[in-house]
Amino acid sequence: MMELVKIAKTNLRNNLKKKLSQMTASEIAEQSKIITNKILSHPVYTRSNRVSIYLSMDSEVQTNSIVENIFDSEKICFIPKYNKSEMLMVNIKSIDELNSLPKTSWNISQPADDDVREDALTTGGLDLIIVPGLGFTMDGKRLGRGKGYYDRCITEYKKKYPFSNLKTIGLAFSEQICDDIPMSQEDSLIDYLICP
Repeated sequence: MMELVKIAKTNLRNNLKKKLSQMTASEIAEQSKIITNKILSHPVYTRSNRVSIYLSMDSEVQTNSIVENIFDSEKICFIPKYNKSEMLMVNIKSIDELNSLPKTSWNISQPADDDVREDALTTGGLDLIIVPGLGFTMDGKRLGRGKGYYDRCITEYKKKYPFSNLKTIGLAFSEQICDDIPMSQEDSLIDYLICP
């Protein structure tokens, strides 16, 4: 059974990557703008103080304006820091600090391994995790890139802070909306999906 889910996910990933690769830069910018406006006025976002946001790759909903808004509205900003086995959500104090971070092989900014920063998991948790993905369903299923970073991370936060009101919001282009996504028991559902 697990094997079938794996195969179905791989096929769906390949399909979605193909769709995304056909989007033009202006389509990406256009849809990202609509999504950004929607999230900035979303009650969960406006209420949240400790916010984790992914730094977008070219083929993802662009998050630069959301990051700027987090600082402008004096929320506390956390970004993912990956290593081989896990992902931490680490604190960033300003846009300048963000711009000075080194790039990974995925061309994403993140603090260097020896750059020790506040880790949200050990300092009070998060109110909101803004989640990337390859595919989403309207009822909260999500297909990531297959490493399980976000699923493990969300599970860990919910375990450590069982009474917190942690919410998750996925951002998706119209091209990323699926009728269904095969799920395994490690997969977590997201609370909200924002698309154009």
